[in-house]
Amino acid sequence: MTATTSPQIPQRADDPVEIDYSDQQSDDFDALARDRVPVRSMTAGDLKALIAIDRRITGHDRTGYYQRKLAESMDESAVRVSLVAEMDGRPAGFIMARVDFGEFGRAEPEAVIDTIGVDPDYTQRDIGRAMLSQLLTNLRSLQVEGVRTEVRWNDFGLLAFLDHCGFVPAQRIAFRRAVATS
Repeated sequence: MTATTSPQIPQRADDPVEIDYSDQQSDDFDALARDRVPVRSMTAGDLKALIAIDRRITGHDRTGYYQRKLAESMDESAVRVSLVAEMDGRPAGFIMARVDFGEFGRAEPEAVIDTIGVDPDYTQRDIGRAMLSQLLTNLRSLQVEGVRTEVRWNDFGLLAFLDHCGFVPAQRIAFRRAVATS
């Protein structure tokens, strides 16, 4: 069928056929999550809340890690992309990310999600989806081509979340070797 005879394209000015020029890869669901959950840029004042949320999720005190990561995202990064979601007037989730302008022979810009966390009191309220949606929107405006992260192989909840959000396994293999041998 040619373009002139296609039923999707109007043949006359008064033809009631409507042409849909919208992106078929719509993010309507993500946009709705962003509309319901306020998401803002992370600030240095968020440190205590990040540590508290992480402690509730992991059961461990990783204060040093978060101090280093927050300092990196506030002071060392040329582009700040880390975000905090708020509910009931307080931080309910966070996503720490950075833009990487190339490594291991790759030259295209790519974002890296270092850490994501949602306060257990606020699970199942689209907070993770809203933060990720806002992050992707921000990265698009920076012309970043992709985003990657690493996940423990048995963190099934996070794996399911990332799968639901469109992440797929990368075609890279990470190698690790112990420095000290016994």
